[in-house]
Amino acid sequence: MNYQKELEKILARLRPEENRPRLLLHCCCAPCSSYVLEYLSRYFSITADFYNPNISPRQEHDHRAAELRRLIGELPLSSPVLFEAVPYEPQRFAEIARGLEDCPEGGERCLRCYRLRLEQAARRAKEGGFDWFTTTLTISPLKNAARLNQIGAELAEEYGVRFLPSDFKKREGYKRSIELSKEYGLYRQDYCGCAFSRAARESELAARAKADSPAENAGGQAASPPCPPPRGDKL
Repeated sequence: MNYQKELEKILARLRPEENRPRLLLHCCCAPCSSYVLEYLSRYFSITADFYNPNISPRQEHDHRAAELRRLIGELPLSSPVLFEAVPYEPQRFAEIARGLEDCPEGGERCLRCYRLRLEQAARRAKEGGFDWFTTTLTISPLKNAARLNQIGAELAEEYGVRFLPSDFKKREGYKRSIELSKEYGLYRQDYCGCAFSRAARESELAARAKADSPAENAGGQAASPPCPPPRGDKL
């Protein structure tokens, strides 16, 4: 299914000039949220919901939350956006990750993390009387948009609130998020958020450094160029 086309069909039916529906938008970080806020604020009255108990350590979590708050204050938007930070609950992520410590990135642990965060958004949307809920996570090329939309649809049925389908990376959405990140000087983290993704990233960088070391390039071969700075696209 083309989730971007499904989103566009829904947006085409809205009449925001007459009645702007309320959207609870789960936001994972400022860079991922930048384009999504720019795009959807034309159609919805948005509350940006920062619930990410997977992010570790606490300082990293708070830094990302502060960057999102700053972005909302500085980014010209078609309608005002409210920022809402949910209390930090790392124990919730620890519970769903237990027994899955050795899962690779993108595996079952990540799928449970998606559900944890989206379920909080669905519950909050239901309790707050929102018309829709969705997430910025589909903007990342490293996230499984199909599974995110599947989880969102399941939670919509369970909680009785509509889920807005998306694949925000399409229509050059991911490219636009990079442009906005540069324009506003946003902090672009180089790991998804949890301690497992951080360890995986550190191992990757260590492997690159070893490959680029003089010892690995012995025998008169030219050394490889220094490893590039973290791409920061694992959001």
